[in-house]
Amino acid sequence: MKQAIVARADIGMGEGKLAAQVAHASLSAYEDAGPKPRKAWKGAGQKKVVLKATSESELFELADVAEREGLPHAVVRDAGRTQLDPGTVTALAVGPAEDELVDRVTGDLPLF
Repeated sequence: MKQAIVARADIGMGEGKLAAQVAHASLSAYEDAGPKPRKAWKGAGQKKVVLKATSESELFELADVAEREGLPHAVVRDAGRTQLDPGTVTALAVGPAEDELVDRVTGDLPLF
């Protein structure tokens, strides 16, 4: 069981902003999952990997694949209170789900 969080590398988020957006994505996708995958993921140590995307369109393409695969996922839009304009798409989380299912969506992406 794992969760992959894909963050945009093209918008110049600072380290703190990146950490916050990754956390938002992780929690939102967790809430999108059913009780069985949530329990299994928590019991297995809540494995996460943070990956890099190069554009908003790439995040939405990945979200579409996750949707078609029936995987829990969440797209995060920033509120615009600090570094980014309101509504800026910053991250996508896929899972928690079985590793191989998450890898079908995110397996070709580089680590952040």
